[in-house]
Amino acid sequence: MKYAYYPGCSLEATAKEYNQSAKLVARHLGVDLWEIPDWSCCGATAAHNNNHLLSLALPARNLAIAEAEGLDVAVPCAACFNRLRAAEAAVREADGMRATISEIIGREYRGTNHTRAFLDIMVNEVGLEKIKEQVVKPLAGLKLAAYYGCLLVRPPKLTAFDDPEDPMTMDRLIGALGGEAVTWSYKTECCGGSLATARGDIGVRMIYQILRHAGDAGAEGVVTACPLCFLNLDMREGQAAAAHGDQLQLPIFYFTELMGLALGYAPKDLGLTTHFVNPLPLLEAKEILRHPATRRESA
Repeated sequence: MKYAYYPGCSLEATAKEYNQSAKLVARHLGVDLWEIPDWSCCGATAAHNNNHLLSLALPARNLAIAEAEGLDVAVPCAACFNRLRAAEAAVREADGMRATISEIIGREYRGTNHTRAFLDIMVNEVGLEKIKEQVVKPLAGLKLAAYYGCLLVRPPKLTAFDDPEDPMTMDRLIGALGGEAVTWSYKTECCGGSLATARGDIGVRMIYQILRHAGDAGAEGVVTACPLCFLNLDMREGQAAAAHGDQLQLPIFYFTELMGLALGYAPKDLGLTTHFVNPLPLLEAKEILRHPATRRESA
């Protein structure tokens, strides 16, 4: 099973642990990731607000490189996934757009390959049964809120792999890893994106509401597939709680980190030691780190 791999800008910077853990679990499960050479920014989040044609050409360039190799594209970042799918759809829907995009990017792009969310590939291509067979450190007793955010499953015309109002892909994955996915009503609510810096009063309130609802639902941690959602929730949890006179201690996880942990890899190899909200005390309390011998990344 081979895919062109598009990490995107965040996974080279603020979301390095997502990149690290995604590559590790892919290799473990037999998924060959061919990183697109000389990949470039997809334009999220600003391009589609400023120049529609540019917002399609930027992701199309990366898709064209993968298409020339005959490969579909695996994308961990929810925002990048959304933008690549938008370019793919635009080119398929109109011959004129295909010609225009190809001229702009200086190479042919026919829209014959497909963009896949990394979560979708893990659950629906690798499969939950195969993942369950590889679990050596079940996430037993760990209650988690699966947080999908705005862009992973919406708009459904573009994303097309889960229910846009009540997605369950990540919930089912949590179950396959031995954890418990709580039922809650904020799984697709917006985290505010860059509002946390542009309009802190609004953004911090949105972050707090997500975390408070997750805690009220019984979650002991939040799981996401979006670098910006992760950054907002992890980095600003203390600020959000203080602004509302509350105390919160909910670790935030990338789903790939939890996969790697259940597959037996060390927290350091998955980037779990770099979080603002330290997840290790929770994992130790649940005795998840005390299961059989831990694999090393080099294994």
